[in-house]
Amino acid sequence: MNETSVADEFQPLAERMRPTSLAQFFGQSHLMSAGKPLRVALEKGQIHSMVFWGPPGTGKTTLARMIAQHTGAEFIALSAVLAGVKDIRATVDIAQQRHAVENRQTLLFVDEVHRFNKSQQDAFLPFVEDGTLLFVGATTENPSFELNNALLSRTRTYVLKRLTDEELVIIMQVAIKDTDRGLGKLQPTLTEEQLQQIAQAADGDARRSLTLLELAVELSADEDYKVSDTTLQNVITGGLRRFDKGGEAFYDQISALHKSVRGSSPDAALYWFTRMIDGGCDPLYIARRVVRMASEDIGNADPRALSIALNAWDVQERLGSPEGELAIAQAVIYLACAAKSNAVYSAFNTAMQDVKQYGSLEIPLHLRNAPTKLMKELGYGKHYRYAHDEPDAYVPNEQYLPDDMPDVQYYQPVNRGLETKIAEKLAWLRSLDKKAEN
Repeated sequence: MNETSVADEFQPLAERMRPTSLAQFFGQSHLMSAGKPLRVALEKGQIHSMVFWGPPGTGKTTLARMIAQHTGAEFIALSAVLAGVKDIRATVDIAQQRHAVENRQTLLFVDEVHRFNKSQQDAFLPFVEDGTLLFVGATTENPSFELNNALLSRTRTYVLKRLTDEELVIIMQVAIKDTDRGLGKLQPTLTEEQLQQIAQAADGDARRSLTLLELAVELSADEDYKVSDTTLQNVITGGLRRFDKGGEAFYDQISALHKSVRGSSPDAALYWFTRMIDGGCDPLYIARRVVRMASEDIGNADPRALSIALNAWDVQERLGSPEGELAIAQAVIYLACAAKSNAVYSAFNTAMQDVKQYGSLEIPLHLRNAPTKLMKELGYGKHYRYAHDEPDAYVPNEQYLPDDMPDVQYYQPVNRGLETKIAEKLAWLRSLDKKAEN
């Protein structure tokens, strides 16, 4: 065994198995299969500055290293979590010297580039533009939200996708058989079903799948590296699915939950709810959003939805997890099955637009309160008709909007649920208005 292989054994399996050639790279077929732009650019060594956007463990760092290898560039990595402008300037100095002495380009790989603020991103822009640096950034966040337009305009964004379970199984099988970098010398024994279980627990993350595999094999050393189901379950139990609190995945999943409720799909709504809980989302956050759904997408078509949502929120606060989560699940399912109406939501938004458009219009005198003699002398409350004194508790054609506003009807009930009855009531009241005009 040479010195290099001895040193490699002290590296995690995921690091040892990092692909060094196109033939070893698995996944991202939409970018790396034959004829795809990134694959062609790698093969020809015609590389531009770029940003890799995708979940953890999908090959962002590996691709950056392969780009450096294929272009003959020096690879320098910075973490946006730890590095600052000073580190960027030091890297630029090294790159300029290397280019002057060796006529060799430097590839600067910035991991978690979204963590850099505007000034930090601006610091290397001139050197990306003049060719001193070949820039490759990696991010799990949407670049259009997190990166400067100036930087985005000088780079091309490639979207990396989570690996499939089948791809993860292949990666683990290669690691099990590889005698140089992998676990081949140990000859571990795992069934196809066990590899599938690891792949599912890894949730599309190649690095996590290899880490779980390595741990399972290490814990099976006393059994000649034959991994038992019990050992495997101890390794993978408790692993959380991918859920980046505050990141794009966070908003995508709550969006999927909201749209499933709106689309009257209780099964999909329950799936996204449990997916978020499994990923570590605060149940109270979901409870608050469910209350919003009750008003926005159900409204008066089924007013019980709001009460059920509020009750679920209250139960979660009183009982905590996991007991309270069942009440939220009940509310989610009820809302998904309830009659739908966005009439209240639409009416509210339209009214808000009018408030901004018309400004602070005067309140009609007959609607004003008149607690003092002076106010009464000024006509406050004069000619106001008390609805309860009228037939049917309704004053036909009474004006309640400001004088300078047109007669509007913000609330348009839909023909679903309770709003069917509400629509009939409003139509009847308007018929009274027409009778009073005649």
